[in-house]
Amino acid sequence: MTLTDLSNGFRDDEQRRCVQRVIHDRLTDDRDPQECRFLMRFWWQLFMSYQEVSMDELSRNVGTPKLDMIEALITAIRSSHADIDAWITTTQQVFPVLQDRGFSAAQGNES
Repeated sequence: MTLTDLSNGFRDDEQRRCVQRVIHDRLTDDRDPQECRFLMRFWWQLFMSYQEVSMDELSRNVGTPKLDMIEALITAIRSSHADIDAWITTTQQVFPVLQDRGFSAAQGNES
């Protein structure tokens, strides 16, 4: 499945930015650099019409719970703006905001 059509599926830039915030704040965890890298490539692809990452690459590098959410997002983007809004709400309920460990370490707060 190609992911080059995703940039056209949002109601507006605000909805796209909201989805990107959710991906960044709740799915990309710096404790797993490989998974984080591929999720951020997907995050970037939401703006672009070219292939930054493939579904196959995501499947190999992203854990099951997060991959399920990404697959649900792809389906929502291809379905309706309301489905994207529902994905945002569900993802915010299921995944807590991640704390950036690098920032905490730089501030002397590493636990």
